[in-house]
Amino acid sequence: MSGGGSGGSGSSSSAPGRFADYFVICGLDTDTGLEPDELSALCQYIQASKAQDGGSRFISSSAEGENFEQTPLRRTFKSKVLARYPENVEWNPFDQDAVGMLCMPKGLSFKTQADAREPQFHSFIITREDGSRTFGFSLTFYEEVTSKQICSAMQTLYHMHNAEYDILHTPPTKDKDSCSTIEGCNGTSVSKLQRFNSYDISRDTLYVSKCICLITPMSFMKACRKVLEQLHRAVTSPQPPPLPLESFIYNILYEVPLPPAGRSLKFSGVYGPIICQRPSTNELPLFDFPIKEVIELLGVENMIQLFTCGLLEFQILLYSQHYQRLMTVAETITALMFPFQWQHVYVPILPASLLHFLDAPVPYLMGLHSNGLDDRSKLELPQEANLCFVDIDNHYVELPEDLPQFPNKLEFIQEVSEVLMAFGISPEGNLHCSESASKMKSLRTCDIVSDKRNGNIAGSPINSYELLKENETIARLQALVKRTGVSLEKLEVREEIGAKKDLKMQCDEEEFKIYQLNIHVREVFASRFTQMFADYEVFVIQPSQDKESWFTNREQMQNFDKASFLSDQPEPYLPFLSRFLETQMFASFIDNKIMCHDDDDKDPVLRVFDSRVDKIRLLNVRTPTLRTSMYQKCTTIDEAEKAIELRLAKIDHTAVHPHLLDMKIGQGKYEPGFFPKLQSDVLSMGPASNKWTKRNAPAQWRRKDRQKQHTEHLRLDNDQREKYIQEARNLGSTIRQPKLSNLSPSVIAQTNWKFVEGLLKECRNKTKRMLVEKMGREAVELGHGEVNITGVEENTLIASLCDLLERIWSHGLQVKQGKSALWSHLLHYQENRQRKLTSGSFSTSGILLDSERRKSDASPAMSPLRVSLIQDMRHIQNISEIKTDVGKARAWVRLSMEKKLLSRHLKHLLSDYELTKKLYKRYAFLRCDDEKEQFLYHLLSFNAVDYFCFTNVFTTILIPYHILIVPSKKLGGSMFTANPWICISGELGETGVLQIPRNTLEMTFECQNLGKLTTVQIGHDNSGLYAKWLVEYVMVRNEVTGHTYKFPCGRWLGKGMDDGSLERILVGELLTSHTEVDERQCRTPPLQQSPSMIRRFVTISPNNKPKLNTGQIQESIGEAVNGIVKHFHKPEKERGSLTLLLCGEGGLVSALEQVFQHGFKSPRLFKNVFIWDFLEKAQGYYDALDQNELVPEENWQTRARSFCRFVTAINNTPRNIGKDGKFQMLVCLGARDHLLHHWIALLADCSITAQMYEDTALIKDHTLVNSLIRVLQTLQEFNITLEASLVKGIDI
Repeated sequence: MSGGGSGGSGSSSSAPGRFADYFVICGLDTDTGLEPDELSALCQYIQASKAQDGGSRFISSSAEGENFEQTPLRRTFKSKVLARYPENVEWNPFDQDAVGMLCMPKGLSFKTQADAREPQFHSFIITREDGSRTFGFSLTFYEEVTSKQICSAMQTLYHMHNAEYDILHTPPTKDKDSCSTIEGCNGTSVSKLQRFNSYDISRDTLYVSKCICLITPMSFMKACRKVLEQLHRAVTSPQPPPLPLESFIYNILYEVPLPPAGRSLKFSGVYGPIICQRPSTNELPLFDFPIKEVIELLGVENMIQLFTCGLLEFQILLYSQHYQRLMTVAETITALMFPFQWQHVYVPILPASLLHFLDAPVPYLMGLHSNGLDDRSKLELPQEANLCFVDIDNHYVELPEDLPQFPNKLEFIQEVSEVLMAFGISPEGNLHCSESASKMKSLRTCDIVSDKRNGNIAGSPINSYELLKENETIARLQALVKRTGVSLEKLEVREEIGAKKDLKMQCDEEEFKIYQLNIHVREVFASRFTQMFADYEVFVIQPSQDKESWFTNREQMQNFDKASFLSDQPEPYLPFLSRFLETQMFASFIDNKIMCHDDDDKDPVLRVFDSRVDKIRLLNVRTPTLRTSMYQKCTTIDEAEKAIELRLAKIDHTAVHPHLLDMKIGQGKYEPGFFPKLQSDVLSMGPASNKWTKRNAPAQWRRKDRQKQHTEHLRLDNDQREKYIQEARNLGSTIRQPKLSNLSPSVIAQTNWKFVEGLLKECRNKTKRMLVEKMGREAVELGHGEVNITGVEENTLIASLCDLLERIWSHGLQVKQGKSALWSHLLHYQENRQRKLTSGSFSTSGILLDSERRKSDASPAMSPLRVSLIQDMRHIQNISEIKTDVGKARAWVRLSMEKKLLSRHLKHLLSDYELTKKLYKRYAFLRCDDEKEQFLYHLLSFNAVDYFCFTNVFTTILIPYHILIVPSKKLGGSMFTANPWICISGELGETGVLQIPRNTLEMTFECQNLGKLTTVQIGHDNSGLYAKWLVEYVMVRNEVTGHTYKFPCGRWLGKGMDDGSLERILVGELLTSHTEVDERQCRTPPLQQSPSMIRRFVTISPNNKPKLNTGQIQESIGEAVNGIVKHFHKPEKERGSLTLLLCGEGGLVSALEQVFQHGFKSPRLFKNVFIWDFLEKAQGYYDALDQNELVPEENWQTRARSFCRFVTAINNTPRNIGKDGKFQMLVCLGARDHLLHHWIALLADCSITAQMYEDTALIKDHTLVNSLIRVLQTLQEFNITLEASLVKGIDI
């Protein structure tokens, strides 16, 4: 993968420090004549034929139909590398295919004297297989065609074209329309085009494009541009240049060194000196593209959004008709990522013949050339679910869905805007491009308009400030800034920047300003990361084993403690950071850190970053635990600017001047308007010894030194570390940089195969990572009070799984429909099913019942939910809140994950082979059977854990719930006459009281998502003759997610029965029914007499409950308390239901019930005595004491009072809860208010206890009571919040 940022290049260690490696000339080879560029033509032909089929085109264009539909001047012809000097250098082997494609990405173009023929400059990057880079700079200009053959060939092509055209277009048949639509789509009819592009040999002059190009190891864009422009000027000027061109080219190839780090260099062009400067090893890496241009094209806000997409490794597609713009935006975005580096496919200029690369199911940053005629809607891209599309020329950025905000985005925009305004640049982008600009236009005075420097407004600072005051962005910022207390009124707009400097700059003012602005903006961006990751080293997990073994197990290793790091971050940062920590660029950055312990072998980028982080630490003395989202501005600008200023004021090195070479007489002949045929024998070899090393004493670097200089900003491949890091990068993504060669079908197939392998590997790693997160989490509760990391993190992982599925589904698509490939496949499937259903040929294989209930199961149960992919789609389609296809696909994936059906559903979807065949090309991932099987198998592993990723995310949607009430069969429930009601509560809300129609035991109702269900309150109004009801249990099922909860009861509801309760609070548990395991589970009768049914009967027959001894009771108390403690130590999103731990099976209430039942004196026959009766007596006793003022001590008194207050409050509640319900309420309130241990101590000493308990009772044993108190005290540190249903009607 190519390392991002512009520093990275990997010439091998033997590279001498030469400024340029090659000088190349590309153009028309008159010997081979006009060869159509088959690949470009093929692309165009395919698009055209698709357009006629009514399919969609990949990239359409009004001037690209089938190749004969093109007028010959508009067709693409092959360009050739005509010459290169030297032939080859071993440290940077010449890549003919790549250079040819990138110098002239569209091939040769022809023009006549009627067309504009301005020379065009652009730069490009060649990324080699190992991720190292070389830079190219090319200038394309037009030369008159002198070859008679070529001119007559062009004339012949025109005759043929016109003849074909007449045949096709004269008869007014349908054909005419179908053909003209291809070209006529922009209102330019073919005949018009034909008139414009005609060529007549007798009266027109034919011109063809030619290109001169420098290939260099480092990206000195401005200097190379000047070299090429001066060479071109020499060719076109009426006077011959001072020396033959060979002298200048020889000089730049062999006599100009690379400036050493931290130095500047001056050398001679044809007409004037050229200066370049290189940052030292403790400054930001070399970057030579104008950021100003990106801001003028996109505006600050768009730029920061694009930057965010880059950091989160979305697919980014840049679109412009200027190659140089593509390059400038791509390089700027990757350079601003410092200290991180783009790790994926990086092709800022995508040649026409490589369009199939847009199909790549991996993150990429690519630039696509537009022909300037089509708008965005014509552009068909294979996948857009997570694509960031940047239409540079129209100042428009289309963002992927749910893009998180960059931390402190507004303050960040504000800071960058202030920097820009100091330079007189509008933060909104170029003045004549946005609507708000109309106001500004009227403000601009004539002299500003005539100022050629486009927005660098000279003159008084007030002028430019007034101008900017009208600007909308600034207005927005001012509103924002009022809050932060900074005033924009006081914003000083700097004086003309060059003026106040006493240093005399060696370069012109304009250029110096570009350097200044660049460094200002880059420092502001870099400072964001130094602030955000100031403490990152603390969280790096250093490997315990040696590097070799660490490396071999790299995939399994966690290299960064993400959870702890995130718990230290301010809450608003989390959505961005939790996703950023999952990226390849972050992983590589940390790998780099682990690889280089000591400073010597430290990666240069890392060294710079670490030194900045250390400075910040000294300034802030910030403790790693301190969380603040205070925005701190950049403080490093002045220092960085100073360094550049000094280099430019005093040039460190001057290269040898160009001189005459010993050339043969008559060569180097000057012909104005034509680039001469250079004499190769003088250019193919350098001087025997490097002259400049002798002549420039200060520039005499020893070889070892020179190598070191080279390493500082160029990644070298010469040591183990590099090999490791390179490999570590590849773990994440198998697909390397695309090879820019002429692609045969076999190469394409091979690339696609790599994609398939890469996707599978990524799927394996993702599933593994998600399972580890979910299962291996006995983590300690982390800092944050409210929001909790794992929730954010789980969402991040699921979102990245959705992205992966989208990428898999869009690989090898025949025709793209809609933004989400997965959803469009599902819709096709749905449509097919509908069709089969209506035509009656439908087999039921797609619909499987959870399990066929066997008839022997007499116990009542809910009719099982159907497992149906279509049904799940309908659920999603019914959610009106989800508007987009991508959103629907994601919701569907979340729902399937929660139902543990993802693998099964996708298997069904893909079992429709006909459909898959219709939608996908042969090489697509979904048509590789083995890989597909493995992929589904990996997804199957998600069934091992419970996800609530649908329920927890779509919290506001309406969900149907199905209720089943099972009364006891033993005692005729059918005679029941009262009117029952029910109220269901969940983590997100409750239903309120629902009346149940009499004699109905099953009903379905709809209400807003309740989340995970926790309790059911059930009761009746005690009306009629037989108002007694024995309920065994209640079942509630969420009809969308299929989660079924069981609420055991086993108690009577009715006056005079049991404890006289008319309503009960039942605590439920989620039933785990795996569709896969279902068949086996049904063998056991579902209704085992669960303890909770017998629970709380303290009735006459002492033998209906096993008596527990004191040891067992202590154990159950210990377990109940332990469960609660563990609950609070889990991350919030992973906690189960606290209500269950308090009131459920083996919960705190039932454990305390056993304590109080132990040794309780059996009453007379046939009379029930409940614990609550004892507590009421105790309350009466303390009340009496209180009135008689017989109080032993103050402390004891407050305890007694609180106890009495609670008991009274519970007794006075309007609810008809029975005595056991009251006991449960008292325990819950005591736990909430941390009073339980006080009350136990109180009751142990009470005289009522002596009356009602045997001597052997646990509550009379002081040692046991003391240990019980100690156990209950551990609950004091937790903040227990009770569910509303447990404490309804009580206000304490």
